Amino acid sequence: MHEIADIACNFTSERFNKDLDEVISRAIKNKITKFGLICSQLDDVEKLLNIYNQYSNDIFFTIGVHPHHAKEINDEYLKKLKKTVTNNNPHAIGETGLDFFRNLSTYEEQIYAFEEQIKIAIDKNKPLFLHQRDSHDDFIKILRKYSSDINKAVVHCFTGTQEQLDDYLELDCYIGVTGWICDASRNVELRKTIKNIPLERLMIETDCPYLIPKDLPNKPKNNRNEPCNLNHIVSEIGMLMGIDEEILRKDTFKNTKSFFTN
Repeated sequence: MHEIADIACNFTSERFNKDLDEVISRAIKNKITKFGLICSQLDDVEKLLNIYNQYSNDIFFTIGVHPHHAKEINDEYLKKLKKTVTNNNPHAIGETGLDFFRNLSTYEEQIYAFEEQIKIAIDKNKPLFLHQRDSHDDFIKILRKYSSDINKAVVHCFTGTQEQLDDYLELDCYIGVTGWICDASRNVELRKTIKNIPLERLMIETDCPYLIPKDLPNKPKNNRNEPCNLNHIVSEIGMLMGIDEEILRKDTFKNTKSFFTN
């Protein structure tokens, strides 16, 4: 069985404080051997770097500001963000993007934060790790504005329509798919659309500790998702796409390494 990579692990979450060693060991025993360590705000960075330094052979890490925290970005914060990126050389910039579902930051704050982080990624020639929820029209408009200068981008946790997928593929974006795909009752359209994601553009993720697959057998009482559940997600994706699971594992692993290692 070929090894696979989980591109979205929120290991800085306090839900991993007590047993991260066990979580990573359990994943590696189950052939999940590479992890994308995702940053949501500058307050995460110290803890994130400590985790990275401990597991640097197994982890790709990002630095960026999630749209929920866009309201924190002012001139001083932006200067600190740029310095943090320069000093620590992350594998990608993010998680950045737009989220108009919860609107924890205003429309204007989110647009500003997103564009400024795109500019950082362009300046540093880094890939973008992207978040989009209920904001596709503005999101794709901004990506198109900078598309000729963007190195690479992955739209993580894709749950969109065929039309949205076509927009992303037109810009050569990679597409990240989570355990959300395992909820057949709520994802009828996504489960059809996934067949049209080119294998060379697909990456897979748990977004742990969130988004535990709905149909996962023997769910933990705390409902915490973790990377070892990626095998379950891969099986579901392979079935829906009509692709041999071993080919899916091999190609998505290759895509992930190519994306994060430039």
